[in-house]
Amino acid sequence: MGSGCSSPSISLTTISATSPFQSQESPSNYLNFCSPTRFLEPHLLKSSKIFIPKSPLKCAIVHKMQTQVEDSAKPIVDPHDIDPKLVQKLANDALVWCSLHGLLVGDRNSERSGTVPGVDMVHAPVALVPMSFPESHWKQACEVAPIFNELADRVSQDGEFLQQSLSRTRKVDPFTSRLLEIHSKMLEINKIEEIRLGLHRSDYMLDEQTKLLLQIELNTISSSFPGLSCLVSELHRSLLQQYREDIASDPNRIPANNAVNQFAEALAKAWNEYGDPRAVIMFVVQAEERNMYDQHWLSASLRERYPTFNDRCGFNDCRDGQAVAVIYFRAGYAPSDYHSESEWKARLLMEQSRAVKCPSISYHLAGSKKIQQELAKPNVLERFLENKDDIAKLRKCFAGLWSLDESDIVKDAIDRPELYVMKPQREGGGNNIYGEDVRVALLKLQKEGTGSDAAYILMQRIFPKISHSILMREGVSHKEQTISELGIYGTYLRNKTEVVINQQAGYLMRTKVSSSNEGGVAAGFAVLDSIYLV
Repeated sequence: MGSGCSSPSISLTTISATSPFQSQESPSNYLNFCSPTRFLEPHLLKSSKIFIPKSPLKCAIVHKMQTQVEDSAKPIVDPHDIDPKLVQKLANDALVWCSLHGLLVGDRNSERSGTVPGVDMVHAPVALVPMSFPESHWKQACEVAPIFNELADRVSQDGEFLQQSLSRTRKVDPFTSRLLEIHSKMLEINKIEEIRLGLHRSDYMLDEQTKLLLQIELNTISSSFPGLSCLVSELHRSLLQQYREDIASDPNRIPANNAVNQFAEALAKAWNEYGDPRAVIMFVVQAEERNMYDQHWLSASLRERYPTFNDRCGFNDCRDGQAVAVIYFRAGYAPSDYHSESEWKARLLMEQSRAVKCPSISYHLAGSKKIQQELAKPNVLERFLENKDDIAKLRKCFAGLWSLDESDIVKDAIDRPELYVMKPQREGGGNNIYGEDVRVALLKLQKEGTGSDAAYILMQRIFPKISHSILMREGVSHKEQTISELGIYGTYLRNKTEVVINQQAGYLMRTKVSSSNEGGVAAGFAVLDSIYLV
């Protein structure tokens, strides 16, 4: 039996990859609850009809946020006011910088770009200047990161909560059902994960009407871009320094971003806690990955700062030979990653092993959309957290979240679909339903009456401020009206009762054309950006 697995005569091997809004403070410090009108009213036109449900709905609101007093730092110049000749200089220098510093992705026009490193590379899609962002909200997002880390860990340990919350979803969502099947087997054998590692990213948008920072989702598997996001911050700092007189901005207003090294530190410490110097860290990756350089940055950071102990592999590359201390998943979050029963058997084998999983199956499930919606219900956070201040801070970030078994909410979403987003239990971008399609999808589910509504949740649609940006993709820059999404990374490591790491670990800013609903960079919807604190 290899030291990396609990299964007889099997150990894991590493080889190269082939394959929400405003509320009122109360002296008792208790939270109140509200209908969707409270969430959605700021975005209604004055002539819009207000829907008032007959009974209280299960959605949390937060303590009233006092008026934010922004710092006196001067906002960055409007990118659309930059002279076209200067834009061209910025673009050329940015392209050179990306090439020299590895801010790269595979060329989507080449079949080999996602399989052979160093072949057919292009610069990562980027914004030419950083996005202005309120420093008060930046500090808020950083402050709650360790609380969300702790929450994810505690939720992952509550097998009954995970199974019960996802019980209806498993009946209509085959992918979630397979994940729950593995989780059930771990519960049956009382599999204890003494060392638990989380590399998270909590994504937010700043709602323009309410001025509240609202969480979109908490990613617990394959939190991408810790490598390239650091480089974008450096790129923008370099450009602002070089063109300081032309753009009249302070490069020091771009926050330091050390996400890749903090991820590497967490992986290395998990390896150290495992306690076998012969074991390795294994990256599980997709066979074709245009974003491989973001992963290679993390791998390189590990090799440079710590002993040589990591490699990349696919699900089908696991065989006898090398003990594994840590399994880091950059694949396995989508049904398309499981081409056959072979991949599911490999995932089960990994879960049965002694290796530290990032994420474990329970961590994976804890990041699902349905669990996010369940945590927004009244009194559910109290099941996992004791500190009332921490609970209040999290609830300040919660947008409206509802299940589709709440008929009043569904009726309102059919009447006003533009105020909702319909989300399935999927990661990776391109899966959500918006606008008139929400109405169509809900009516179809009602007509079918098969219980398929359990595969979705409804979320309040967030309306961030529309800003000006200069986006550059495949060497071409263009001025656009845009919206942005801030992701805050978090690292968490616990060995039994000892918390080894729990911290905010850098950030990811993504900017997209304001008319686009989806926001994934790798999926082609957004560009990488950084923030300029104002």
